[in-house]
Amino acid sequence: MEKLKKTLLLLTAIFLVITNGCRESEYVIPNEFSVITDNGGGTGTTTWRADNKYLLDGIVFVNDGQTLTIEPGTVIRAKTGQDINASALVVARGGRIIAEGTPEKPIIFTVEGDDLEGSVPIENNGLWGGVIVLGNAPVNSASGESFIEGIPEQEPRGIYGGNINKDNSGIIKYVSIRHGGTSIGEGNEINGLTLGGVGSETTLEHVEVISNRDDGFEFFGGTVNGKYLLSAFCGDDAFDFDLGYRGKCQFIVGLQAGATGDLLFELSDRESTPRTRPIIANATFIGKGMDENGQVGRYDNSSAGTIANSIFLHQKDGIDIEYSASDLDSYQQFLNGHIGILNNIFYNVGNNSALQILGVYPDNITDVTEQDAYVSSHFEIWNNELDNPGIAYNSQTIDVMNLIPVKKNTGEFAELDDEWFETTNFKGAMGNSNWLKPWSILTSEELLQ
Repeated sequence: MEKLKKTLLLLTAIFLVITNGCRESEYVIPNEFSVITDNGGGTGTTTWRADNKYLLDGIVFVNDGQTLTIEPGTVIRAKTGQDINASALVVARGGRIIAEGTPEKPIIFTVEGDDLEGSVPIENNGLWGGVIVLGNAPVNSASGESFIEGIPEQEPRGIYGGNINKDNSGIIKYVSIRHGGTSIGEGNEINGLTLGGVGSETTLEHVEVISNRDDGFEFFGGTVNGKYLLSAFCGDDAFDFDLGYRGKCQFIVGLQAGATGDLLFELSDRESTPRTRPIIANATFIGKGMDENGQVGRYDNSSAGTIANSIFLHQKDGIDIEYSASDLDSYQQFLNGHIGILNNIFYNVGNNSALQILGVYPDNITDVTEQDAYVSSHFEIWNNELDNPGIAYNSQTIDVMNLIPVKKNTGEFAELDDEWFETTNFKGAMGNSNWLKPWSILTSEELLQ
């Protein structure tokens, strides 16, 4: 009971209005820190060890042909700063990162001055850059390549994309990325974890992004698959899928806080191929509350994809599909059978009305009554349901120690014809155990003391 009270006290603070500043910390960077800079040579092929202390100073690359290995329990801090003074870690196309933590010893990326015991409030964002991984997998652009957002455009190592679906950029496992999202220019902020053209042989499991000023996770094309992902209290979207992303995600959690954040998921595209078309299963998305504007999610610009066996809670508006009366809009993808919102639970979304949860949003079209009604009718056709799954929540706190739904076996389940997905008998991201324990900052004993 005492542990639960501490959890609720912590998370009451999280759900206060998120600030942009950083409380002054008494934590002093020790002299023995290894300061990591990059004048073009990258990190080299090297290992960062848990018994050392690392400080990123500027944008640091793992160059083509290099491998950066990070031991379990290693903490990497980054200098604050914007524009040319931004700090971030970027795995360039052809480079590789082996960041394989453990439940007891996660790898942590955070800002300088963070003593990991509360010196930096959990809700603070935009204090440094983030982690960017670039690969050789296909992206939706005319040339088959693109330049990643969040780093200077004159940097040639920022190019990603290719034709290798099974490209391997390494392992990112049991990794926590905190307080990032600094700006390098107007409208050009760094996501918590950016994945550009990353291939399916890359391992992405048990990763969290906490309080990033921009998106939590953004997938620009590629085929990488992700399991056990948490995006919490970010300033823009929790999960953003773009530029022809064709991967799969299972067991993912998106949490919003207060008036902060935009969509819990966004799918968007360009008028080229491959189309953005992910398959998402067993997600738990918890929004800002019924009093705050915002949609649960949106399909834009000819994007498509499937979302199944998931739980959506506490967001004013539901899921919208773009309609522009064009053969290249997402509504056409819906008509062609490339969008599926299957066997999900919605509660306190769209005024708790099935007629208001699925619909279209117009792009320069004045009357979408017919199209909106047709999409809305698929709420029941797709076996979605309105029900309270029994996840502890109120307007001020969310008990992340109990994201396991009380009603785990409600309704029917969508069967996904893909061996990559684990077969489950529950909806949402968690069944009988909370996979955030003990590695996530949201279940950290240090922060609850």
